[in-house]
Amino acid sequence: MGGDHGPRVVVPAALGVIAEFADVDLVLVGNEREIAPELDRASPVADGRVSVRHASQRVEMDDLPSHVLRSKRDSSMRVALDLVKTREADACVSAGNTGALMATARFVLKTLPGIDRPAIVSALPTKSRHTRSSHTHVLDLGANVEASPRHLFEFAVMGSVLASAVDDVERPRVGLLNIGQEHIKGNERVKEAARALEASNLNYIGFVEGDDIYRDAADVVVCDGFVGNVALKASEGVARMISELIREEFGRTMAGRLTGLLARPVLRRLAGRMDPRSYNGASFLGLRGIVIKSHGSADVVAFRRAIVEAVAEIRKNVPERISEHIASVLVEKEAV
Repeated sequence: MGGDHGPRVVVPAALGVIAEFADVDLVLVGNEREIAPELDRASPVADGRVSVRHASQRVEMDDLPSHVLRSKRDSSMRVALDLVKTREADACVSAGNTGALMATARFVLKTLPGIDRPAIVSALPTKSRHTRSSHTHVLDLGANVEASPRHLFEFAVMGSVLASAVDDVERPRVGLLNIGQEHIKGNERVKEAARALEASNLNYIGFVEGDDIYRDAADVVVCDGFVGNVALKASEGVARMISELIREEFGRTMAGRLTGLLARPVLRRLAGRMDPRSYNGASFLGLRGIVIKSHGSADVVAFRRAIVEAVAEIRKNVPERISEHIASVLVEKEAV
């Protein structure tokens, strides 16, 4: 029920996913009186594979996490997370209030052994090489405004496991986001985290800078939530500005419009590679269950992508793999 559009987006996105994946069933959690008309308007593709679990409350975008935890125990968000806890569902996907989703997920699902704080991770497009994926996993993107060296180390482990599992990268390259690549750069927290990563068995490549995210310099880029969220929002703003400027310049003159027509196939391919809807679906890593956060303004294409991300993490058993890996790496780290 969350996000800007609620069932108007969630229902058709869900139907698109089950049409593509024969072994996926979906539970739509929310006000059944609002969900039913959307299902009635849809084609019969559901065929019993989409069910509805009624929830009498919803979390608003301006609700405080503390209020949600105390007073909205029958919200669509809480009920969905309870389904994951009881293993009636394998993952939760929500476009709702990020702070409330994180707080409720931590309360309901708890963190994995060895993980102090969960982190929000998402993929950003990059100039890829043939041997690598076409994106970089960046974390944390806002769950932890401040992060200790230990937290940054945990983020690196979790991001490495995710990249290895979802992208089938044997030894993901892990970079630590900094204001320069030299060892003398950065604050003490970043420097201490770097020393721990250098002593680990991760494929740590050193410090990376903001522009390295898009150069395919690393498969995983680690930072605290304040820096990560600012970097993400700045990147989104630049992408929108470039798109608007391109349209502006092509439409300025008749010659520009004619050139735009000739360049349309190339521009469409470029837009497809950079389309933020193709990267929608941020994972809350470090929990005892899979939780995917969709952008609140997601359309059908974008929300469908968030569900597909959940399916991928389910198939790869991401929480279990993080739990196994964090145990071995942290034991090694404590010994060092």
